[in-house]
Amino acid sequence: MAALGWLTPRRRSATARSVLAGEASAEAARKSTQDLPAPESAGEPDFPVHGDDRAAAFFDLDNTVMQGAALFHFGRGLYKRKFFETRDLARFAWQQAWFRLAGIEDPEHMQDARDSALSIVKGHRVSELKSIGEEIYDEYMAERIWPGTRALAQAHLDAGQKVWLVTAAPVEIAQVIARRLGLTGALGTVAESVDGVYTGKLVGEPLHGPAKAEAVRALAAAEALDLTRCAAYSDSHNDIPMLSLVGHPYAINPDSKLRRHARQLDWRLRDYRTGRKAAKVGIPAAAGVGAVAGGTAAAIALHRRRGQSL
Repeated sequence: MAALGWLTPRRRSATARSVLAGEASAEAARKSTQDLPAPESAGEPDFPVHGDDRAAAFFDLDNTVMQGAALFHFGRGLYKRKFFETRDLARFAWQQAWFRLAGIEDPEHMQDARDSALSIVKGHRVSELKSIGEEIYDEYMAERIWPGTRALAQAHLDAGQKVWLVTAAPVEIAQVIARRLGLTGALGTVAESVDGVYTGKLVGEPLHGPAKAEAVRALAAAEALDLTRCAAYSDSHNDIPMLSLVGHPYAINPDSKLRRHARQLDWRLRDYRTGRKAAKVGIPAAAGVGAVAGGTAAAIALHRRRGQSL
């Protein structure tokens, strides 16, 4: 892939693979939205500022916009379509259950899931995975969108601003989710393909941590955005590099490290996970993630309650 000439100089260090992943994701995002009409304005909230076309919003996906991890839900959908075997589904289910209980990203779990996904899609056509992604969104993801975070994204759209998902999930899946939510587009991990067929390799590295910041920086340069006027939303301390780029960072359903960091810097916080807040936004506090994952989560929760009562 040719290098992108519009990437601005970086003030901090980043690995070459992070830069490549960020550039590839930004390029894929721009290509997917070149022909989309601008969102209609429907209000003028105090923030975001109505009509500020040099501002945009960047939303992390997993546990920020959606409960759980998109990659795990995608894996369940592929299993249903016999892309892999039962033992692989059990691993996906356990990782998903752990993710929901802990509320943070475990690097080993995420790496294992990415490696599995790459091996599974190798040799398949990109068009096939895009079509399947539409079905999987309806089956596993649509009911897991946080209404509170969705409302924040809509506020930016109503102000006439572009809204992008920024996620380590495959860019094809991220684009499906963004389109279904009415967002502008998505920055995601770019898997290498030749003649429309996946090779089983990545372009650069997964769009995670510093790579997300690189993607946002590249997209902002290409779109002539002023990052000091932009907003970013995430649940994970891994996204502090991305959050630190913008003038309006938000910690959404934050893990403990991000919550502590956000409080130190006086960043705004929103949490939609508690039973009371979940009820207010119409989300079941103990929504299932499938029979295997749900059973695992319930067993762990019961074990914890018993331990606390001793």
